[in-house]
Amino acid sequence: MEEIGLALKEARENIGLSIEEAANDLKVKPSQIESIEAGDKEAFKDVFALKYFIRDYSKYLGLNYEDMVDEFNEYLFDYTSKISLDDIKRAKKQLEKKESKERKEHRIASPYTLERKRKFSIPSYVIYILMILVVILGCIYLYTLLKKDEPKDGENIVSYVETNRGVVV
Repeated sequence: MEEIGLALKEARENIGLSIEEAANDLKVKPSQIESIEAGDKEAFKDVFALKYFIRDYSKYLGLNYEDMVDEFNEYLFDYTSKISLDDIKRAKKQLEKKESKERKEHRIASPYTLERKRKFSIPSYVIYILMILVVILGCIYLYTLLKKDEPKDGENIVSYVETNRGVVV
């Protein structure tokens, strides 16, 4: 990878272009050009993006881009052949976990099985608290109603009935 970067850097310097000019023309960040010329493949998220960047940058500099891409493919083959099988299995498991999580989040369903998402949801504990408050307030209301109808201390039940009901027993 360093050889590719050096070849690109030499071609750019022979033309007399600065990193900023090349970055501006290619519509990329100057740090990307610096990374590729230094042979730092870790600066790129994706190997395919790096491959296409090498192709476009080679084309821009007037180099034979097919040879540069072939050289990158050889480097990539050598690099990937040194990765252990355990690392490949671990990476595959991580990828599968990530994909299954994404599938769960972005399920495609027919309109008949489409799950409607609530725009506003109330947590269940809030509902339970409100129910308890309603029960407590109901009990207090009933207690005050029953307390109001009871005779006061020292009051005769007959006089209480006469004044409150109008009926004498």
